[in-house]
Amino acid sequence: MMAKSISCQCICFFLSVVFIFVNLISCHNNKIELRHENHVALFIFGDSLLDNGNNNYISTILDFRANFWPYGETFFNYPTGRFSDGRLIPDFIAQFAGLPLIPPYLKPGNPEFRNGVNFASAGAGALLETHQGLVVDLGTQIKYFKKVETSLRQELGVAKAKNLLSKAVYLIGIGGNDYLTKNSTMVSNEEFVSMVIGNLTLAVKEIYKKGGRKFGFMEMMPLGCLPYIKAQNGGCCINGITQLAELHNSGFPKALNELKEKLNGLKYAHYNFFESVSERLNNPSKYGFKDATACCGYGEGRGVYSCGGKRGITEFILCENPDDYLFFDAYHFSEKAYQQFAKLMWSGTIDIVWPYNFKTLFQANDQMF
Repeated sequence: MMAKSISCQCICFFLSVVFIFVNLISCHNNKIELRHENHVALFIFGDSLLDNGNNNYISTILDFRANFWPYGETFFNYPTGRFSDGRLIPDFIAQFAGLPLIPPYLKPGNPEFRNGVNFASAGAGALLETHQGLVVDLGTQIKYFKKVETSLRQELGVAKAKNLLSKAVYLIGIGGNDYLTKNSTMVSNEEFVSMVIGNLTLAVKEIYKKGGRKFGFMEMMPLGCLPYIKAQNGGCCINGITQLAELHNSGFPKALNELKEKLNGLKYAHYNFFESVSERLNNPSKYGFKDATACCGYGEGRGVYSCGGKRGITEFILCENPDDYLFFDAYHFSEKAYQQFAKLMWSGTIDIVWPYNFKTLFQANDQMF
């Protein structure tokens, strides 16, 4: 009798442990499901300001690659394909949102899309013709996004994929390469800007069709004041190029308002990139920079695009501390500058990012809009 009693006690104890263990697993799984339901992914479309390495995996020229030293010399300690000494705007936005670094879409392997993915390609434009054959243009980036949407539906099921895509934030920053390569004899400035904005709005509509509702847009910067442009013009800005950027910045908000009227539930953050860059060009010391020129390059203001010595010109000078400079090379900003821009995008006031900032897009639910 004693043996039977002990045996029964052992069985009961074992069953109790199993019951508790199963409940703990169930509770853990429910927490995971809840976290996934509230999860906000980040999808990125754009050019070299946002490209975190996609061009490493396409056939292109070294003008559109940054997978060699000294790119990546500070934060990563190796070249990742980012056109800077360290991180870019999407890297900081992901950090602020509690996400890991978002992977480049074209990186080989088995990518995890639940956190989002980066489609941006250095040299790309909103127009197919911009550096055609050497970059991943905006239209192709959208095609890649549609493949990701299909993959998510297959992996998560239709309902969960739809939920993920509707909560996600879509960062778009593209158009500068279109304006920098515009043929002055082709069409008028107004017509050309209309073409670029038309392709941007088409991209938004395509993402919207797949469930996207929350977008972040970057204005054009003062393109005529890039170190490369100034080096071609005796150290002075070229106003004609900047005027194209200003035309774009005037017309795009109007296009967004029209989209908002047509696309139910569309919400966006529109970042005044032009003003942010202009302020730092005009008063670099106010923002912690010793100079508004480039850290890496050659010639006046290091505006010759020779950083790394692999783009046809071997001569280049590399500064001691990239944080002292607004730009890292003749076209692209230092990590310190990108971090400042990202902070403004994330939590800036309505005078710099509107009608919402990125923090609101990531953290607010539908009822708060």
